Amino acid sequence: MQAQIETITRQIEREVAKVDRWRIKTEILTSMPSVGKVLAYALLSELPELGSLNRKEIAALVGVAPINRDRGKLNGKRRIRGGRHRIRTVMFMAMLSSIQCNPGFKRFYERLKAQGKIPKVALVACMRMMIVVLNTMVKNQESWRSEMA
Repeated sequence: MQAQIETITRQIEREVAKVDRWRIKTEILTSMPSVGKVLAYALLSELPELGSLNRKEIAALVGVAPINRDRGKLNGKRRIRGGRHRIRTVMFMAMLSSIQCNPGFKRFYERLKAQGKIPKVALVACMRMMIVVLNTMVKNQESWRSEMA
């Protein structure tokens, strides 16, 4: 099975290298610490709109934007829902790595937890921040800089 995974990975890398637009996007995305090829390829395949939407639209499309559940005088909890769950799943794992190795995301995560947010809510907020930053990086065609987080 490991040999098959390596074969498929090499095929994906060859196909991405053939198309300049994909290669450039992959280089930009992987310049951010904790964004590896798995997340970059997931974003390329599942989110072709990356770089062409604004921050609210991209967060809603991925499914990390808080949606209110208000009706009349009732103020319900804000929850995430909808969106593209495959991207959200890969981003969740990438964010677990990111809060360990990326100082900007780690500070943001710790600040949210200090404000009383439960860890999963803080993690989803970091995921939203990550997709917004990645969207901006692709839109502006610029690599990661530490002050972006």
